Amino acid sequence: MHRVLLKLCWVVGIWLLLSTMVVMADEQTQLMAYHQLSFSEPLGKTPAGAATDFTPHGTQPGLNFGLMPAQNCANCHAGFSPPDSDNLPVPTWAGSMMANATRDPLFWAALDVANNDVPGVGDFCLRCHTNRGWYRGNAAKKTNGSIDPFGATGCQLQGALDAADNGINDYSGVTCHFCHRVEQTGPQGQALMTNNANTWVDDQACVNGGNGPCRKGPYNYPDGTYSGPPHEWAYSEFIQTGQFCGACHNVSSPDTSNGFAKTLIDTDGTDTGLAMPIERTYDEWLNSRFGDLIFRDSLGESLVTDDIPAIAETESCQSCHMDNSTDVLARACSIRDQGSRAGNLPIHQFAGGNAWMPAVLKSAYGAALGREAAFDRTQLYALDMLQNRSALVETQLNGVSNGIAQVQVKVTNLTGHKLPTGYPEGRRMWLNVQARDANNNLIWESGAYDPATAVLTHDSQIKIYETLQGIWDGSQCVTEEPGGRKLFHFMLNNCVAKDNRIPPLGFISNIEMKPVAYSYPANPQHSAELVNWDITNYSIPLNGATLPVIVTATLNYQTASKEYIDFLATEAVNNNLPSENALCNRNLTVGPANQTRGAYMQSLWQNNGRSAPVAMGVSQVTVN
Repeated sequence: MHRVLLKLCWVVGIWLLLSTMVVMADEQTQLMAYHQLSFSEPLGKTPAGAATDFTPHGTQPGLNFGLMPAQNCANCHAGFSPPDSDNLPVPTWAGSMMANATRDPLFWAALDVANNDVPGVGDFCLRCHTNRGWYRGNAAKKTNGSIDPFGATGCQLQGALDAADNGINDYSGVTCHFCHRVEQTGPQGQALMTNNANTWVDDQACVNGGNGPCRKGPYNYPDGTYSGPPHEWAYSEFIQTGQFCGACHNVSSPDTSNGFAKTLIDTDGTDTGLAMPIERTYDEWLNSRFGDLIFRDSLGESLVTDDIPAIAETESCQSCHMDNSTDVLARACSIRDQGSRAGNLPIHQFAGGNAWMPAVLKSAYGAALGREAAFDRTQLYALDMLQNRSALVETQLNGVSNGIAQVQVKVTNLTGHKLPTGYPEGRRMWLNVQARDANNNLIWESGAYDPATAVLTHDSQIKIYETLQGIWDGSQCVTEEPGGRKLFHFMLNNCVAKDNRIPPLGFISNIEMKPVAYSYPANPQHSAELVNWDITNYSIPLNGATLPVIVTATLNYQTASKEYIDFLATEAVNNNLPSENALCNRNLTVGPANQTRGAYMQSLWQNNGRSAPVAMGVSQVTVN
């Protein structure tokens, strides 16, 4: 059996090599054999008088070996029925937000706002959202180092939103071949950069089989046994670390060829000189007890206190967001025996908190892509993450006086980063607290939400967990227009007006991640750390209600608020932004087509539940 399998591997390997050479030949007709600019000039500075370079660092467009499409990997790493469809890398990746980062309609609506605010900055966004498109020179940055600002609109991408992940499609998001070619340092020893997708991509021929770059993974193949997969390969410790994820999950205002686009203004008006921190998911993890042990050691701090045990180094980003399969039939490749990776296969589900957008993508492109099942799986992964692994909600009655019940609601963050984390615009959690009498009549409520209109009522006791970034006007951080319309200009923002998101376990704050307009106490057992819970006290008038009164607290999570969706659509109108077809001189019938990207996103929002909130946790207490 072993010999037959090896022969089969060699046959498949030869076929893959031939198909790979065809793909590479196709790539080379589109790419110049131009090596990375940043290899000879670490800062990648643009010539005097040239357009602003929003992406000067890391490996640049013009790879010697083009990034292969996901379809190439699907030849062996896909299966379309259980158990393979639930375990193999391609089908579990296919419905994820990583796989669909370039199809995400919210991204495109936000991109239009960004480019309108800062012309050409879309290159900075596209670098993360379309690896193949950007490295092929189909965004603003070209393979010869020149910059075409029009490419920042995404109009020069090849392929289509509803097309398969083949050799010409730039709409495939974060692809297999990109992640499995990322290295910790540059080819000349340049340091790792954990921000703004400043990645180093291996662009040298591999010593282990084939003639392309090594595909790096967490498995090693000892001499004298199975010689490895039928393609180039190399063992990578780096791909298993949280640092690997940091490159895309720390986002700052662009570090351009002319310096930081925006620097952080502190709450007292001081310009810190630091790039405006837009997202800090990686650093939130790093500064927690889930993070890098070296970070703790550098502070000279003990990892263990009486009330908080040490967390193993294996608590990386991947250990939560790429669950190890429990299936006894798990395998990583369809040409291997079922069960060959039982107990040793991280699933490429990349589960996060976004349970809504996979359903939107399914409605827009699922049938054409043949991915309905993949989007359903991703939604289930996200719901499990939100409802079972993110937060603990507890209620406590602290007494009744003069007809008013004092109820305490405690929310504990179970994740390895702030809760919520990631993209800040429109993303929020809030507590809905209801009091019902013995006849189940609603007698009081805080945080009421109307699913028909998506309006969240801001009562006097409401608790909303969010970060609000804004623009410093000389005296304060402005997040709204005079009429009250919320503003979301993430490329113009240079200050934080509010950040009351719940810290992770053992979180050590700094100027980029500190709570703003809110206070979290220090851990009484470890003063350098903030607590990883929040307590809200509610005063609930009983008004002579028939006892017992049941008080129910529900923690809700929402991906995109009404205010944010309305903002994206309104910005397109106010700034006379063209439709997708007019902007890009296309005749599309899918996606935005003859609508603006903002209007298209608004219509999808309206037709797909208006980003209905997900109940993350529920707790009750009885007033007798």
